[in-house]
Amino acid sequence: MKGKIFTLVIAGVSALSALAAPKPTLLSIKETITDNSIVYPESFETDTKAMLQNWYLQNYTVLDTDVEKRSSNDATDAEYIKRLKALPTAIEMPYNQVVRSYIDMYVKRRRTLVEAMLGMSLYYMPIFEQALEKENLPLELKYLPVIESALNPDAVSRVGAAGLWQFMVGTAKGLGLEVNSLVDERRDPYRSSEKAAVYLKELHNIYGDWSLAIAAYNCGPGNVNKALRRAGGENGSKKDFWEIYPYLPKETRGYVPAFIAANYVMTYFKYHNISPGLARKPIVTDTVSISRRVNLQQISAVLDMPIEELRVLNPQFRRDIVPAMDDRHYSLCLPSHQVYSYIMSEDSIIAYNSDKYAQREVVQPAEYRSESADYTYESKLVTKYHKVRRGETLAKIAKRYGVTTASIKKANGMKKNAVQRGQVLKIESYQKVKVPRKVETEAEATNNEELADNTETSIGSLDVAAEETVPVETKKAAKAPVAEKKSAKTEKAAKDTASKKAAKTEKVAKDTASKKSAKNTASKKAAKNKTHKVRSGESLSSIASKYPGVTIKDIQRANGIKGSKIKAGDNLIIPAK
Repeated sequence: MKGKIFTLVIAGVSALSALAAPKPTLLSIKETITDNSIVYPESFETDTKAMLQNWYLQNYTVLDTDVEKRSSNDATDAEYIKRLKALPTAIEMPYNQVVRSYIDMYVKRRRTLVEAMLGMSLYYMPIFEQALEKENLPLELKYLPVIESALNPDAVSRVGAAGLWQFMVGTAKGLGLEVNSLVDERRDPYRSSEKAAVYLKELHNIYGDWSLAIAAYNCGPGNVNKALRRAGGENGSKKDFWEIYPYLPKETRGYVPAFIAANYVMTYFKYHNISPGLARKPIVTDTVSISRRVNLQQISAVLDMPIEELRVLNPQFRRDIVPAMDDRHYSLCLPSHQVYSYIMSEDSIIAYNSDKYAQREVVQPAEYRSESADYTYESKLVTKYHKVRRGETLAKIAKRYGVTTASIKKANGMKKNAVQRGQVLKIESYQKVKVPRKVETEAEATNNEELADNTETSIGSLDVAAEETVPVETKKAAKAPVAEKKSAKTEKAAKDTASKKAAKTEKVAKDTASKKSAKNTASKKAAKNKTHKVRSGESLSSIASKYPGVTIKDIQRANGIKGSKIKAGDNLIIPAK
């Protein structure tokens, strides 16, 4: 009986306690909410190994090993709540198990990623803060790129969002960012940060609540409005992220908790034995306005800057091309000490390998040529010299010149792959080199014409009987191809000679024209030529005397005879006069 009475008393006390207990508040809901269905942002999938090879991290930062030797697991819920409460933020940072799951992800499984981001933050955070301060926004929003891109300006999501702030193309263009084949200002730390601040301000003006504005940044205002309607937030009743939580897309449910976790881990990393990247030396940058098209490779060569450094500072130029013009300028980010060097050397930079990098404004299509081109290509051994720069390896150098590491080692008598900064390496490779074809000289052209004349004359050395049976029209037809061939060679000789000097070109053209006219006249006369059969005792002199106006040289030229020897029975062409 006593036991029953005692049980009833306990039950009564419990009931009274339940009645007296306060109703669950929004804060208590925030602190107790759990969700195993959330989707982690793509930034958690970042290739840490590739990120650690970033030129900036390798050359401007070093890991700090002077951290508290604490386990990453020793923080209690109470400690998390206390630390979040201590953050000097204008945005509410409540704690719950979803927030804790994100914190655990950062400080346990993605510790190396956090170390890399801490190193990159030395460069990017001042840029973000400047943009946010300009729009009078809470500075803690600077950690949004941590969960958007893991501070990688070249990050591209599965749906096509790109850059530090992960803008879609349509959103970026709507905000005034340039996106095309050569320039993507979503990757520009300065321009994208300015537009992100403007966009966040617009979202906050719509909702009047930062948690909703941050959620809308992730999934769009349309999805947030839909969640508000489903949660009964119509008719002006105030709702926040945690009240519409179950009605949001899975990825967005984890977005605000991830933002809270990013603020926590970027502030309290030392409590979890995470080594941050510390500035080895400060990188001080400045910008210069570019009004002429230039390639980053040209700047790298003339200013002796690593191309990787230029790409880190200017990730918006997708193919190393700055497509600047008189009416369209671009800002180029450089280390401060290189800005003056660029200004003073701009003409030299633009002129460097201009045939390779300059864009042609007007191009005339090539004409069809039946003859061989003026140039040909020959394989020759080409020797170049390369000065090893900081951070370069033998493999990188070999890849740059399209050769093997073995060939470089052989050319330089090296046994190992190790190279030192400042070392000059000989690079040998067989390459196709353009060489001009042999140009026919004026003398060679004359000899060729004489050879053609002799060939033509030999056609006329026909047997008398055959000549009597062949019509004049047939002989003209037989001589036509020779005349055409002779004309083509004359034109080629004129074209080849014209490439030398202007004065010489005019002379050769006149000579060629006169020769062509003489040959046409000779071709007409050839039809009236006579044939003489040499008799015993006749000489060239006696034969010439039989035909008025005909000289010995005329007969020699017509028959291709160099001397005066003839024999009985020969058929000689007697040129008409």
